[in-house]
Amino acid sequence: MPADTTIANVPETAEEEALRRKAQRRRSIALALALAGFALIFYILTIVKMGPALFDRAL
Repeated sequence: MPADTTIANVPETAEEEALRRKAQRRRSIALALALAGFALIFYILTIVKMGPALFDRAL
């Protein structure tokens, strides 16, 4: 059986923690932008699919 290859529970330095948090924030922002873009695409496609009839209907 191979030797134990688990990562030791070593505390992060302040610099490592700051780098990890910065990377996590960038990933979160990227994910939020991707989700907003996806929602915008669905909104635009819905409006396009409805076509000009959307503006000619009675309210």
